[in-house]
Amino acid sequence: MKQLYSLLIISVIFLACGRKDAPEPFGAVPSERQLAWQEMEYYMFVHFNVNTFTDKEWGYGDEKESVFNPSALDCRQWAKVASDAGMKGIIITAKHHDGFCLWPSKFTEHSVKNSPWENGKGDVLMELKQACDEYGLKLGLYLSPWDRNSSVYGTPGYLTYYRNQLRELLTNYGPIFEVWFDGANGGDGYYGGARETRRIDNKTYYDWTNTHQIVRELQPGAVIFSDAGPDVRWVGNESGRGSLTNWCLLNRDSMYPGGDFAKILGAGHEDGKYWVPAEVDVSIRPGWFYHQDQDSLVRSPENLMELYYSSVGRNSNLLLNVPPDRRGLLNEADVNSLMAFRELREREFKNDLAKGKAVNGTNTRGNGFRASNVNDGNPETYWATNDKQTAADLIINLGQETEVNRIIIQEYIRLGQRVEGFKVEGFADGKWIPVTDGTTIGYKIIRKFPVVKVSKMKITIGKSKACPLISNIELYRAPGE
Repeated sequence: MKQLYSLLIISVIFLACGRKDAPEPFGAVPSERQLAWQEMEYYMFVHFNVNTFTDKEWGYGDEKESVFNPSALDCRQWAKVASDAGMKGIIITAKHHDGFCLWPSKFTEHSVKNSPWENGKGDVLMELKQACDEYGLKLGLYLSPWDRNSSVYGTPGYLTYYRNQLRELLTNYGPIFEVWFDGANGGDGYYGGARETRRIDNKTYYDWTNTHQIVRELQPGAVIFSDAGPDVRWVGNESGRGSLTNWCLLNRDSMYPGGDFAKILGAGHEDGKYWVPAEVDVSIRPGWFYHQDQDSLVRSPENLMELYYSSVGRNSNLLLNVPPDRRGLLNEADVNSLMAFRELREREFKNDLAKGKAVNGTNTRGNGFRASNVNDGNPETYWATNDKQTAADLIINLGQETEVNRIIIQEYIRLGQRVEGFKVEGFADGKWIPVTDGTTIGYKIIRKFPVVKVSKMKITIGKSKACPLISNIELYRAPGE
């Protein structure tokens, strides 16, 4: 019995530590909070405040609190729409550049507590938190570093004010999955009646190292977003397009929010020291806030599908802005487009043609890392080659000639991003024909291509920094092509 007990303990330790022949991590690797964030893939941005009622994009900071008075505010409607659309969370502009706060902050009078909405007793963030909890969504917060209302903006005193507000947000509204720091910093504003231009040194003014520490202290599970991370980076544009070459890596030591880094943020750094994946932020409308004259300009479901391919399909998360109207509801035009977009996604990815099919690899590390791991439906299993084998093929046998026009590939990123080049070929008429190719993979890529009728699909990892680790491959025949 004692010997059996000892063997059981050894087995438990063996399983907990992983297989002894598992690959070593290579380069920067994601934290647990970053892994949880990457798995969210698609979530909602909500721009909503006084700008909604003044028909502006950037408020000057002199707006009367009385203008904020939605007639039918319903955060449950927002959350239901987000859930029905297949989104995993909502990030809200708790405070935009105008300084108006959607919660009754103790540190300013420029907030909902002085608006006629709910007789000054309302709290948009609390209502949204409760709605997110009800619909199983995660909550994220945007707190603009720039404040065109604050009389002390541009002075050392503002940093205390800003951090007090940050602590309020991170203490009172439950778990937060992402804290969003904008890069817009300084310029003209109301500033308590001064009505002047104030400039700050955005490299040093906010003392980002210590400001970030507040997030780490109060919400250790939250990722921090800005142009430079430290956890998640801006993709470098607001057009909804990630880079085809997209490293989750960044040399961010000399970077800061609002810096001139847009040209490098899309691709990241192949030799990056830190894991800082990209987020694509884009609006369903031309503006970020609601404007009635844009009701006819809402992105079509087909356009949203293209955004999905150019964001989630390019190793980025998609943060899609859907601004509530003056009622405090997501507008019918936006909702209709979102629901039709979900239907499109479901049709395109309805039947995984690779699932359960035989897979062979030209090199395999061992039984624990066999080629069949790529289509077993388990994200924690993966195919791996031997340590010095950085190029190899995977061949999926479809069993019969099958039409294919979509492929999804995922690396096992817990141990780093490795693949530098790949190609996909299909077997037809006794030969391999080119289908698609690319450079990086990372958490996920999705490629669409003209329909091919093939009996096998071959994925060639042509170049990799270390032995490639592929956790998932899916094949589809999307309709309508």
